Amino acid sequence: MKLGHVALDGTKMKANASKHKAMSYDRMKKDEARLAAEVKEFLRQAEETDVREDAEYGPDKRGDELPAELAFREGRLKLIREAKEALEREAREEAEAKKQSAKDGQGEDKKTPEAEARPRDKAQRNFTDPESRIMPSSSEKGSFLQGYNCQAAVDAKHQVIVACDATRQSNDSQQAKPMMEQVKKNTGKAPKKVSMDAGYASEDNIVDVAALGMEAFIATSRKKHGDVVSTAPRGRIPKELSVMGRMRRKLLTKKGRAIYAKRKEIVEPVFGQTKRCRGFRQFLLRGLKKVKGEWSLICTTHNLLKLRRNMTPKMVLQVA
Repeated sequence: MKLGHVALDGTKMKANASKHKAMSYDRMKKDEARLAAEVKEFLRQAEETDVREDAEYGPDKRGDELPAELAFREGRLKLIREAKEALEREAREEAEAKKQSAKDGQGEDKKTPEAEARPRDKAQRNFTDPESRIMPSSSEKGSFLQGYNCQAAVDAKHQVIVACDATRQSNDSQQAKPMMEQVKKNTGKAPKKVSMDAGYASEDNIVDVAALGMEAFIATSRKKHGDVVSTAPRGRIPKELSVMGRMRRKLLTKKGRAIYAKRKEIVEPVFGQTKRCRGFRQFLLRGLKKVKGEWSLICTTHNLLKLRRNMTPKMVLQVA
């Protein structure tokens, strides 16, 4: 590692769960009412049958087993109620965090506490791996997968991963600061330059990265293929220019373009090698904690392969 330039990026990885096993909060409310009515009707029919059979065969003969249809619906109803409660608990915790943030003077929320504490109707929860989330696929445009967002910070010299993490958030914007802090913790020093795509673009991220002693090169917007690149501005930087404006101006300079252009060749091959060459496209374990461990193992073995391929004969003999 040289830590002259570290590039950060994320890729979506499938969870050990199908997206078809996920249900929205709105659907949960409807299905809960429907299943509860069906269970009530089955119990009514069962009671009628009991009365009829008692009259025909006597009250001392009965079966305790639930009918198959009733057992299925009761089991499904239990799962839906547990998933609903989990979404409602998460919404309450998020609302409480926002209220605390407002008290601390970090922001205000115009929504009422009651509205905040309810999950959005489109909020989803998966019955197989409840901690995974539906998020847009990194490889197939317009498609979605049930999975996790896997982060990797990669050193430019030999594509060694210097920090990694897995998160349930599909958006990369909240990962810049914690990932760069992890780079410093893992390596003992700050990289000179860090590059990130537009998914990490925000004034807070630019300021936070600079505060960690790193020079940031973060794209401020996504460019489509064939878009004309603006020419580099001349003259002094206007004093009234915002943080995002300064970053946009820096990436238009010859130096800025050259450094940012290296981002793709540093970090994206790591995901290609992991998914295409090594065939790792889906987690085997379930739950965020276990997924973090599995992703860490994948990144560690990636580094071991890089080390092995770059060892000289003298280094091999020393290890032996």
